[in-house]
Amino acid sequence: MQRWRGLEDIPQDWGRSVVTIGSYDGVHRGHQLIIGRAVERARELGIPSVVVTFDPHPSEVVRPGSHPPLLAPHHRRAELMAELGVDAVLVLPFTAEFSKLAPADFIAKVLVDRLHAKTVIEGPNFRFGHKAAGDVGLLTELGATYDYTVEVIDLYVTGEAGGGLPFSSTLTRRLIAEGDVTGAAEILGRPHRVEGIVVRGAQRGRELGFPTANVAPLPHTAIPADGVYAGWLEVDGESMPAAISVGTNPQFDGVERTVEAYAIDRVGLDLYGLHAAIDFLAYVRGMLKFDSIDDLLVAMAADVKRCGELIAAYDRTR
Repeated sequence: MQRWRGLEDIPQDWGRSVVTIGSYDGVHRGHQLIIGRAVERARELGIPSVVVTFDPHPSEVVRPGSHPPLLAPHHRRAELMAELGVDAVLVLPFTAEFSKLAPADFIAKVLVDRLHAKTVIEGPNFRFGHKAAGDVGLLTELGATYDYTVEVIDLYVTGEAGGGLPFSSTLTRRLIAEGDVTGAAEILGRPHRVEGIVVRGAQRGRELGFPTANVAPLPHTAIPADGVYAGWLEVDGESMPAAISVGTNPQFDGVERTVEAYAIDRVGLDLYGLHAAIDFLAYVRGMLKFDSIDDLLVAMAADVKRCGELIAAYDRTR
């Protein structure tokens, strides 16, 4: 899959393509319907499929300080899109100048002049251009002028997550913030992931016999509520069952919020400085302060046992 940063990265000889545009944070199951249809249509036409997305999130430019917690960084989104069969991902730098581009100019500059769109696939609420003034109606209207067609795909999937609300990035962020990583996984179609570099912490886990990888999350990452979770720690392509802790470590009056993972039954791991990913499977319990270190150790042993049981019962291929 090709990855482009800005319009200037698009090959000069790029031909017709099927295009879909959006933030696609998380590439959740609703997004997958739209992207999947773009891939399918491109194959029907014998031309490439392109996903256009933005960096930073448009809200950070339009309303500074309002950047939402991210469900997946751009490189992860690209990986997920590649798995769906996308041929190219275009990340457009979203600047103040770019935000002022009129909807018709956006279509001409991006869809027509550079990507030579033959078909554009979008959800019903797609908005674009200055002050989000463009919609699928305008997109379709201008298609007659610029020789492209538009397909509108209903991306609203529902399930148990969020009490039956339509799946969305906003709902996913809310569930993660509440610690409902199981509900978030239903929407995403996979466990929520937090990734970053393994850094040195207080090393209390090592002293207590449960050495953890302290992962410094990437900026703006959506972090689950404080608590203990079952999941996996992935480093260098190896996925290890893990007991995960999120919080300030109240047992030792901590103030810094950390995300740490204990790789169950693994010894001698030296992960400092490596890039790691933590996948959240299930919430186990809230963050507590115990009466003694002995009580803490008993609880930690029970947590590890429970995490192992939850992981063993989960089929990651489903």
